Amino acid sequence: MAALPRLALLPGEPGGIGPELVVKLAQRALPASLLCFGDPDHLINTALALRLPLSCEPLTAAALDQPLPAHRPGRLTVMPFPHPNLPVAGTACPDNAGSLFNALEAATDACLAGQLDGLITGPLQKASLNADRPFTGLTEWLMQRAGSDDVVMMLANPDLRVALLTTHLPLRNVPDAITGERLHSRLGILHRALRQDFGIASPRIAVLGLNPHAGEDGLLGDEELQVITPALEKLRADGMDLIGPLPADTAFLPQRLHEFDAVFAMYHDQGLPVLKHGGFEQAVNISLGLPFVRVAVDHGTALDRAGQGNADAGSLIAATETAIRMANTRRNAA
Repeated sequence: MAALPRLALLPGEPGGIGPELVVKLAQRALPASLLCFGDPDHLINTALALRLPLSCEPLTAAALDQPLPAHRPGRLTVMPFPHPNLPVAGTACPDNAGSLFNALEAATDACLAGQLDGLITGPLQKASLNADRPFTGLTEWLMQRAGSDDVVMMLANPDLRVALLTTHLPLRNVPDAITGERLHSRLGILHRALRQDFGIASPRIAVLGLNPHAGEDGLLGDEELQVITPALEKLRADGMDLIGPLPADTAFLPQRLHEFDAVFAMYHDQGLPVLKHGGFEQAVNISLGLPFVRVAVDHGTALDRAGQGNADAGSLIAATETAIRMANTRRNAA
C-alpha cells in the first residue's frame, strides 16, 4: 500500500477558535498521518471543555525520520510546543507568540527537509505575532523561509477556484501592481499548480479584466489593452489555455464557470466575495508556488466566539481533506 501523506497541523492563535477546531477535526477518520505542532495540555483542556475524547501522543523531532502513525479518531500525535502563558479563550496573548513561531519554524523546516508533505494551518492573530517580531502574514513568511520567488493565493470551495494577482492592497494601488512580469509569474504558478497539485492535464483558466466590462475597448480604462491582453498572448504562445480578459460581472455566471478550472482575478474583492457567497464554510486558502503543500482555513481567529463550543470546523476539515488530495496528487505525479 502507498504510504499515507504526512501533514503538519498548526492550531493557530491559542486564544481563538483554532484549538477547538483541531479537537473537532481529531474526532474524524482521515487517510493521513497528522502531526500537530502545539501545546498538548491546551488541546486536552480544550477537549475536556468540549466533552470530546482526545489523547495526545508526544513525538520528538528525531522521530520525524521514522514512519508516522496513521491518524485515529480521538487521538493526536503532537510535537510539543508549550505556551509559556495559559491561553484564555477569547483573549489573544502576545506573550505566546514565541511558542507559535517556534512551532511554525519546526513544521516548515520539516516540510523543506522532505520529512512532511505539507502544512494545514489554523487562524493566526497578526497583531499578537507582531509583538514578537515583524509579521505581515503567514503566506509571505512561508515564501521567505522557503526561498520561493513568488507565491499565489488561491481560495477554493467544492465548486470554484479563484486565484489572485494582487492580495491585500489598497484599491487605489491595484492598477500599478498589474504588470506583465507579475501576470507571467503568477499565471505560470497557477497553471503549474493545477497540473501538479490537482491533476488537471490541460488547465483552462479564466482571466478577469480590471475595469468594468473589461475596459470596453479602452473606453473604461486601458489596462486590458496595454498590459493584460499582451501578457495573455505571450502566455498562450507558451501553451497556456487562457480565456480573457473577461468582464468580472459575467465571468461567474453558473453556465460559464463549468468551462473553467480556475478564475484568475486582478484583486482581492473582485473574486473572493463570489467564492465565499457560494460556500464560505467549505472554503480554504491555498498557497501556490511553495515546495510543499500549504492549505489554511479561510476565516480568522473569531476571538468573540472562542470558548463557546459552537465554532464550525467545516473550513479546517475542508483544508485537511484538500491537503490530503494535493499531497497524494504530488506523490503520484513524482
